[in-house]
Amino acid sequence: MNSLSVAIVQAAPIPLAIGDGIDKAVRLAREAIESGAKLVAFGETFLGGYPLWLDEAPGAALWDYPGTKALHRILLEQAVVANDERLLPLQELCDESGAVIGIGAHERVRRSLYNNQMTFRPGQPVLDHRKLVPTHGERLVWMRGDGSTLGVHQAEWGSVGSLICWEHWMPLARAAMHNLGESVHVAAWPTVREEYALASRHYAMEGRCFVLAAGLVQTKAQVLDGLGRAGGSDEGRELIEAIESDVLNRGGSLIAAPDARVIAQAGEGEEILFAELDLAEIEEGLASLDTDGHYSRPDVFELRVDTRAKDGIEWNG
Repeated sequence: MNSLSVAIVQAAPIPLAIGDGIDKAVRLAREAIESGAKLVAFGETFLGGYPLWLDEAPGAALWDYPGTKALHRILLEQAVVANDERLLPLQELCDESGAVIGIGAHERVRRSLYNNQMTFRPGQPVLDHRKLVPTHGERLVWMRGDGSTLGVHQAEWGSVGSLICWEHWMPLARAAMHNLGESVHVAAWPTVREEYALASRHYAMEGRCFVLAAGLVQTKAQVLDGLGRAGGSDEGRELIEAIESDVLNRGGSLIAAPDARVIAQAGEGEEILFAELDLAEIEEGLASLDTDGHYSRPDVFELRVDTRAKDGIEWNG
């Protein structure tokens, strides 16, 4: 199979209201699949929305800030959990269509949140990837992932993996993923601004794979709408209303080939971006560059990846 139809769903999440967000994701993923896509990618934390207030709302990072605490409570209440029945429609869509869907979500484990880019695949459990290092202010919301969720899904056409946002500037994370031999990589971003596009295209060149750089679109009004759906508090609303910008995420999604060229580019609004990938380009590109093989120096450099889950507690007896 040398040709693969893919799609990026560049859309506005329904912030905080994850149930409504799942309904929207299923509808849009089905639209992409019915148009021929065998792999569909959504941006970072599409389910629940990116916590824009950390960067945009004055005072959001102050200690004990009422609005930040109110929004964190909603995220915890709404977040997906292991074996979450609300996610069954996404799994059923994969099972019936044979397509793969990559989508980001806030995930709750015990009483903490993770940024999880989930890969739904037909007839198999969800493949999780939890962000290894939340970026800057994100550490007020998300816990760090571990090596147990570094992996790829093996499909009939090749393998697909994902990293989230600034993980694309972690050289050793990139090296680990390149070792897994991705055919297609989902690069999940809140929005694909210029430097994020550069990182995505660099990843494609370095890893000799196709990259789906998936971003979100989002306005302040949509965040307020989602807050209302989730039963938000006055404190949370005041925090969001203090944001000066009206447009917060601008999309910019793109699909890059293994030689770093852009083969599809989205604008700033909601759209589904399609591309037909010629998978033969991967092997052709490997003739000149294989950073995990003939362009590596294992006698000089060595990388060890610990894939054990780190739960932080062990009960004995």
